[in-house]
This record gives sequence, structure tokens and C-alpha cells, in this order.
Amino acid sequence: MLDIIMTPIRALRVRYIPLLLIYFAYGSSVFVGIAGSFWVKKELSLSAEDLVALGVWLTVPWTIKMIFGQMVDSITIFGSNRKVYVFIGALLMTLSTVLLIGIIGEHAWIADYSKESIYIFASVLGVVGYVMQDVVADTMTTEVVDKTQSPEDIKKELAIIQVLARLSLGLAVFVMGWLGGELSSIYDYETVYILSLFIPILSIVGVLAVKLNPVDVSPLNKKVFFGGMLFAVFVVLIGYNDIPYSQEIVFVVSLGVVLYLLSTLIEDLDANTIKHIKMAMIVIFVYRAMPSVGPALQWWEIDVLRFDEAFFAKLAMIGGGIALAGMWFAAKFIVDRSIGKVLIFLTIISTILAMPILGMYYDIHTMLGLDARTIAVVDTALASPFDYIAGVLMLTLVAIYAPEGKKGTWFALMASLMNIALSASGLFSKYLNKVFVLTREIKENGVVVTPANYDDLGILLWIVIGVGFVVPIVTIWMFNPDPTHNK
Repeated sequence: MLDIIMTPIRALRVRYIPLLLIYFAYGSSVFVGIAGSFWVKKELSLSAEDLVALGVWLTVPWTIKMIFGQMVDSITIFGSNRKVYVFIGALLMTLSTVLLIGIIGEHAWIADYSKESIYIFASVLGVVGYVMQDVVADTMTTEVVDKTQSPEDIKKELAIIQVLARLSLGLAVFVMGWLGGELSSIYDYETVYILSLFIPILSIVGVLAVKLNPVDVSPLNKKVFFGGMLFAVFVVLIGYNDIPYSQEIVFVVSLGVVLYLLSTLIEDLDANTIKHIKMAMIVIFVYRAMPSVGPALQWWEIDVLRFDEAFFAKLAMIGGGIALAGMWFAAKFIVDRSIGKVLIFLTIISTILAMPILGMYYDIHTMLGLDARTIAVVDTALASPFDYIAGVLMLTLVAIYAPEGKKGTWFALMASLMNIALSASGLFSKYLNKVFVLTREIKENGVVVTPANYDDLGILLWIVIGVGFVVPIVTIWMFNPDPTHNK
């Protein structure tokens, strides 16, 4: 037990800390999560389907990470091909926050513009900033490793760095999610967003202090870079011109582009490694492509269960804290166990832990004399660690196969594939929300223009839970991604 507790502490090195601070900044984005959700529900007229569709578009910057990966590998700005991109990302995050402060506070300098339009534009800016910093941080995880070790020890260090990165992110979620929620219940939403300007500052402090192994600038892969740029232009044109089925078109094209670019990146590897990489790609894609209920679930919790900002802050604190502890205690387990078996275990546990919410929809908690808030607290505490653990397993697979001299592009392309899977999840969720229409109450000038309707939420929950259990289990059983597994 003591060995398990001490694993992350023993593994921590001073050279990791600045890098971990960048991950902490990324996790701190949850600081405005509760304030943002309540403000959107109260002030914007976007439907559940609209918000799910927006979520699909917001995954696109993550999908074109290959552009940023090539820049990190091959393009220097002011003599830097690492740190400068963190500064650029921080600038974009700051601009995004300032725009949101403007519309939330209803300031005169932005009053002539639609709140919905500015919200969408600011959201995209912020996502691009986080994507840019994420590409650099992922690349740097392979450049703070002690290269004098044996290959097996390097593999273990890559895994433990991913664990420490998730712990740093989890610590931020634990502290900042709770703090932001509590402040949302005390102060107005504009104040919370003003305070969130500390986030880009954290990432800048981290990148100023980080020390990396020297890495040569790689030649620009023109096929990847310009192919990615063309794809980005294609996405913008499709989205701007509001072409029918634009999200579906972008999904199919982006999946084809990323798979093609990945195939060119790994074509020099041996056949067995390529086979295991492809199996890992399939499992990662399917695991992340499972649909979700969408924002209507939180609306129902607010309207029916009467959860408020302070309670969501408590859930954020409990969820973040338990996730942090779970990642801490799972560190040795993650490094030493079969990745496929752990993913199957996580799928089963996640399915079981989805049942309390389903039961509350059918009012079973009232029949049993249980309080909805107590159930939500317990369920959040139990479920919290598992998404983080799954994320670490996937990133460990990516790190293990990162080819020398192409790591930025490799991480970017694999992250693109993972986020295309999230686009698939968003599309599935959007279609489910088209079939099962769920609405919150919307008022205009004090008059109800859209009544609340959560009648089909139970059916939607059953479908999401069932698909999320069966499909990943079958896929993992068929394609074991463990690099030591022989098929």
C-alpha cells in the first residue's frame, strides 16, 4: 500500500514541474465551467441540439492539430519552436475571455453584436489557444525524459509523466472547479470570468521555467502541413456557407485526411509495430466515440432536482478530489497492467456508475427515501477517477509509439484522431437529441416561448448507457491495444 501511495512522489522530478504547470493551467479552464453553464442556460436561446452541434464544431481545432504539430516540429518563431507557441496560445485564451466578459457584462463596446455570435467566436478562439498549448505540452512530455536510461525504463518514465500530467490536471479540476463554482454562487458571472484571466498567466510561468532536452528542428513535412492547412480552409468554408450536412462532411473528410497522414508517418516502422498502432487507433477511436446525453441532463438536474451553482461547485470539488486520489493510487496499476484489460474494467465500472442518475429520473430515490443530492455526491465521488485513468492509458499508448524527430506531428495527429472520435460522439448525440427532443424553459420579456420538456430523457439515458457498454467491450476484445499483446 505504501509503495502505491509513494509511486507518484518517487517519480516526481524537479524538471517536470514547469511542464506540469502548463497542464494545471489547462485543467483550470473548469474555473468558469459552472458560471458559463448557468449563464448560457439563462441568457442564450441556443437549444440542446444547437449546443451539441456547437460542441462538434469546437472539436475541429483539435482535429487539425497536425498543423500545430508541424509548426512545433519544424517552424521557429523568434528563434523558438516550443515556448513561443505557448505564448501565442495564452494570447488567444486571453482574447477569448475578454470577449466573453464583454457580452456577459453587457458592455457598450460589444453591445451591437449578437451574444450568440460572440459566444461562439470567443469559444473557438479559446479552444484554439488551448489546442496550441496542448500540442506543445504533449511534445515536451517526451523531452523532459532522461535519455540515458534503458528503453524499458524510458517507456515507464513516459507512462509516469502522463500520470503526473493527469494528476496536475486533476488537481486543477479539484481546486478550480470548486472555487469557480463557489464564486459563481457569491459573485456575478462577469466577475468569475475576470478572475479567470489568471489561467494564461499560469501557462506562461510554466513555459518560462521549463528545461528540455535539445531537439533538432525537423524538416517541414509539406504533405502534412499544407494538407492540414487545406483541410482547415475547407472546414471554414463548409461551416461559413452553412452547407447541408456540413458537420457530417467535415467528419468524413477529416477522418480520411488524418488516417492518410498517420499512415504516411508510420510507413517506415516494422510491420508488427504498425499492426499494434492500428489496433490502438481502433480502440481509442471507438472508446471516445460513444454518445452522451447532452446539456439537457444538466438542465433537468437544475430544473427538476433543483441543483444550484453552489451544489455543482461541491460536485466539482468532490469529483476533482476523488479523481486526483484515484489517479494517485492507480499510478502503479496503470504502469504495470495490460491496457486492454484496464479499459474493459473501466467500461464496466463506468456503466454501473451511470445507473444512479437513471434511477433518479424514474424517481426511485424518492421511493427509497433517499436525497437526490446525496446520491449525486456519492455517484460523482465513485465515478470521478475513471475518465482520467482512461485518458492516461490512451496517451501512454501514443507516447510509446512516438517516432523520433516527428513527435510533435505524431502527438498532434493522434490527438486529431481522438478528437475526431469526439466529433463522432457529438454527431451521435446530436442525432439522438433530434429524435428525443428535450427543452429547457425559455422566456422572452417574461413570456414563456419554449416550455420545459424532459419526457424522453429516460429513454435517451438507456440508449447512451447501453451503447457505451456494449460497443467498447466488443471492440477492446477484438483489438487488444496492449503493445506486448500478440495476436
